[in-house]
Amino acid sequence: MEATKIERRSKYRTLRDCLIIALAMLMGSVGWVLFLLPNEITTGGVAGISSIIYWGFHIPPSIIYFALNAILLACALKILGWKFCAKTLYAVALFTLFSSLLQTYTADIHLLADQKFMALIVGGAFIGTSVGLGLSCGGSTGGSDVIAAIVRKYKDISLGHIILLCDLCIITSSYLVLKDWEKVIYGYVLLFISSFCVDQVVNAMRRSVQFFIISDEYEAIGRAINEIVPRGCTIFDGHGFYSGKNIQALFVIAKKSESSMIFRLIEDIDPKAFVSQSSVIGVYGLGFDNFRRRSKGKLKEDQAMISEVLKKE
Repeated sequence: MEATKIERRSKYRTLRDCLIIALAMLMGSVGWVLFLLPNEITTGGVAGISSIIYWGFHIPPSIIYFALNAILLACALKILGWKFCAKTLYAVALFTLFSSLLQTYTADIHLLADQKFMALIVGGAFIGTSVGLGLSCGGSTGGSDVIAAIVRKYKDISLGHIILLCDLCIITSSYLVLKDWEKVIYGYVLLFISSFCVDQVVNAMRRSVQFFIISDEYEAIGRAINEIVPRGCTIFDGHGFYSGKNIQALFVIAKKSESSMIFRLIEDIDPKAFVSQSSVIGVYGLGFDNFRRRSKGKLKEDQAMISEVLKKE
């Protein structure tokens, strides 16, 4: 029975991830085809390379995009595994399809033609949100996102910063085709906006809150949080300095989306409860994110270091 529930949840998560990735790829292709390509604003990664080749040689950018990503994913398969690469290939195929359809049916549309700065802001928001949603679901739009995911697997570095560093040289090289430093600068600004959106989306998907709850009805509150939210609670025994009373405090960590439900439960059970809430990012363990796996070399290095410290003790 339990195995059936786990399998059902796994299928639900996979379906949800596929739907979110599809939405993300649609957003990314809209930003690229409708706002960036017509205004000759270069983005980073494989999309940026495809844009440069398209402006220089008039080869359909969707074809170049798919071909380059296929090569990159073949190289990344061993490091990232089938699960990531399968979702990324799915995302790349959708991005290629949406981009090709949009370019075919919107060829005569040139949005914000006389407002390039607004075009790069809107396009950057679409691209950054697309990348962030894809990475949060275990996939990506390929290109520098794959490189970012490889680095992210071994180092706790901002995804937006990794992508930013990978894409700077691509933006700069667009001068060879565009012959206009103003458009290159637009590309730099686009990178900043899209990187900011990536971090905001990824962190929003991981953001959690923690509660300290002091109440005489702590047992009822803890039981309600366990059964209704549902989240685990930890009880701390304490002593009020001013009141001189023995008190019990509940410690709860939950997703940000669950905070309003927890507040309602506390208010219904004990409106006089003392509650402290604070935001946390990066909660690892049961019900939250998993710890990142280290490489075998790094793991052995850390274990040897710990053994040396224990020997000294």
